[in-house]
Amino acid sequence: MANKGHAPAKAPDSTRRSERSRRAIYDAALSLVGEAGYAKTTIEGIAARAGVGKQTIYRWWPSKAAVLLEAFVDLSHQAVQGEVSLPDTGDLAADLKLVLRATVDELNDTATEAPYRALAAEGVVDPELGAAFVQNLLEPQLKLYVDRLRAAQDAGEVRADVDPRTALELLVGPLSHRWLLRTLPLTHAYADTVVDYALRGLAPR
Repeated sequence: MANKGHAPAKAPDSTRRSERSRRAIYDAALSLVGEAGYAKTTIEGIAARAGVGKQTIYRWWPSKAAVLLEAFVDLSHQAVQGEVSLPDTGDLAADLKLVLRATVDELNDTATEAPYRALAAEGVVDPELGAAFVQNLLEPQLKLYVDRLRAAQDAGEVRADVDPRTALELLVGPLSHRWLLRTLPLTHAYADTVVDYALRGLAPR
C-alpha cells in the first residue's frame, strides 16, 4: 500500500541562498559608498545593510575595497549584456562622439560616481586592487576602442602607423582627467571637442 504521508521537505538551496546574500552585499556596498562615502563605509555597515553576518563577507572577500570592486564590476556587466562593440557606421568621428558622450553620462551618473571615484582613488594606494580595477573594468572597455580604431585603419580613416592603444588615450584620457579634477564641467560638447582635436590634430594644415 502506498505511503500517503507528507513528502519529505526539500533541503534549502544553499546556492540560491548564497546568491541572494551576494546580491544583497553588492547592493549594500554600492548604496553605502554613495550615501556615506568610501571612508565611512565599513564591513560591519555593509553586513548590517545586507542582513548578513560580517563573517559571511570576510569568507568571500578580504576587504571592503574588494567587495566594492566586485559589486561595481557586476553592476557594469548588468548594464551591458551580451557581446559589445563600438558603433561602426563608417564615420569614425561620429561613432567616437557617440561613445564619448555616453561615457560622459556614465561618469556624471550619481548612482555610479561615488563607487567609481572610491575605486580609482583606492587603486592608487593599493597596487593589487588597482591592477584588478584595470584588468576587470577598464581594459575590456579600452579594447573596444582598439578594435574600432583598427577597423578605421583598415578603412583608411586612420594612418597605418598609428598605435591604436596609444591613440585611444587621446580620447579617454582627457575625460578622465577632467572628471578626476572636477574643476571644469564634463559635457557632451567637451567630448565632441576632444574627438575633433584627436582626429584633426593641433597643428595648422
